[in-house]
Amino acid sequence: MLKILIPDLFVQSIYDIDFIKLKEQGIKAVIVDLDNTLVETTCSNATPELVKWLNAVQKLGFKVMIVSNNTKTRVSRFAAPLNIPYIHAAKKPLASAFRRALKKLGCTKMETVVIGDQLLTDVLGGNRMGLYTILVVPVSEVDGFFTRVNRRMERFVFRLLERRGLIPWDQG
Repeated sequence: MLKILIPDLFVQSIYDIDFIKLKEQGIKAVIVDLDNTLVETTCSNATPELVKWLNAVQKLGFKVMIVSNNTKTRVSRFAAPLNIPYIHAAKKPLASAFRRALKKLGCTKMETVVIGDQLLTDVLGGNRMGLYTILVVPVSEVDGFFTRVNRRMERFVFRLLERRGLIPWDQG
């Protein structure tokens, strides 16, 4: 049962993801979380480094979509200037937003990766859908109330996974 919480890949940040390798594996689309995955929760706009990253990912031929549990106002203000499609109020880990994203992206489960900073929303939701999942270290320690609750549960899950030898990476 705990295996559903294990990402396919764990990296420090989105900038450490090898998109050429993902492309070679047949991945064509990226579903990415917004807060604490792309930018800090308090950051309204993309950083120059993030804009460069998004451009590079798209130049490689990947379709990118933001799927966030945050409000329409928050997500649209961030995504619109970048011309990135998005789904807000996604209710991750429920499958409906992931299904909608796949449909909008025009890609299959096998062609899509989910990138996020939370086990209990991004990884769990992506794994339940059969998507390739990548967990990144949160870019900030500032979280909303529900995310703080999730982080406490995540720490418990990480310890449990570690004790059972199911974590293929060093949590530091």
